Amino acid sequence: MASTGTRLSSDERRDQVIDAAVAEFGERGYHAASTASIAKRAGISQPYIYALFADKQELFLAVHDRVIARIREAFLEAARGTSTPEETLHAMGMAYRPLMEDSRYLSAQLQCFAAAAGDPELREYVGTSFRGLVDEVARISGADPESVAAFISCGMYINIALAIGQADLVEPMLYAD
Repeated sequence: MASTGTRLSSDERRDQVIDAAVAEFGERGYHAASTASIAKRAGISQPYIYALFADKQELFLAVHDRVIARIREAFLEAARGTSTPEETLHAMGMAYRPLMEDSRYLSAQLQCFAAAAGDPELREYVGTSFRGLVDEVARISGADPESVAAFISCGMYINIALAIGQADLVEPMLYAD
């Protein structure tokens, strides 16, 4: 990484490390990713990561939070100007796929779920966050629980189809009424 002569604040550096970690955790998963590789991607020393994050788990959870925050922001933006639960869910669904077409974020999201399945501490955090996202979809859209569940299920379908290189499976869903 070339020096620009401008010193980054700790918040800016933290964001830079999270961006690098999104890619690293997405590619390698929680257990195989290394803080040394994340530091290299971010253009910093490995010890500096520990000045920003207490440990690898805290960094991993920051990655999870970044992914979920992007989804929430996209959903909120998409819902603006909609008037019915159906219209809102459709708009939010249309906003979701482009987010997941960024393979770094798709992979990081899937790795967060995978790591949570095998680790009770991660499971609690990721599970609480997922429930919060589901609750927010319900609040934003005003949709009934069954419609929200179908919406979330569709999102998981999109994740799988994109992750395994079968994006064409998603096309009929985008244009169905």
